[in-house]
Amino acid sequence: MQLPTFQEALAGYEAMTSRTTMGALGIVLTDFSADHLVLEMPITDAARQPMGLLHGGVNMVLAESAASMHAALTCDTSKEAPVGIEINGSHIRSAKEGRVRATAKVIRRSRTLVVHEIEMTLVETGELLCISRVTNLYRPHR
Repeated sequence: MQLPTFQEALAGYEAMTSRTTMGALGIVLTDFSADHLVLEMPITDAARQPMGLLHGGVNMVLAESAASMHAALTCDTSKEAPVGIEINGSHIRSAKEGRVRATAKVIRRSRTLVVHEIEMTLVETGELLCISRVTNLYRPHR
């Protein structure tokens, strides 16, 4: 399978996410390669919990979105689709304002699974906010 260019990946991402949680939260694709993918989003009221901090669940949405999108862009989706089967996360630091960057990197890829480690950082300071791991199963179409 030939890897899409960044422009092709961006067009595919935008087509898939316009009417999704990712679209509603303003999550955008900023970088993509065979071994990583980067998403960014603003911290808005829609992403905050009642204390005004970035909601931990939003970190998990960002992590799963980055890993699953990378898995989808690096497989032949006419034959198989990545399905998330595990996610975990450790919240390291909180944030109230700014932009969050999620960088998903492949830890292990096999014929049937791909495991990503995702770091969420505050763009303005580079501080680590959350670290996550996501496993996707490549499920053949029936």
